[in-house]
Amino acid sequence: MDCTNLPLLLLDNDALSAALGVGTFKCEYLDFEEAKGIIETYDSEDVLKCFSGASLESVIFDYLGIENRHFEYAEPREMSINQHAIAFKLYITPSGTQPIIKIKTSEYEAEAKKIQNIYIHCQYIHREL
Repeated sequence: MDCTNLPLLLLDNDALSAALGVGTFKCEYLDFEEAKGIIETYDSEDVLKCFSGASLESVIFDYLGIENRHFEYAEPREMSINQHAIAFKLYITPSGTQPIIKIKTSEYEAEAKKIQNIYIHCQYIHREL
């Protein structure tokens, strides 16, 4: 089996469970600069985004500084031998503090309340067997 043309998979929490169906994997945590560097070594057509959702895309492309090259979407599937992936694991927790921001204009008065914290970390995955 020729594994040199396997695309890099970008995964979220849900797609990760589908990708890790069968096999032996090596996993390691990445910092955001390492994740960005790995993605940038691939041409756009060699990267598959196996998740949908504007909130995760916003975190990846806006906050982590990864260039949004509009990667093709693919349904999550089991990884092939020698295939690589980066999982963006998103955790949302309730806010320990809930400050209220008041907004007042001459026409209306409103308020916004912090309700949750969002955390993300990256994991590099390689299917060995």
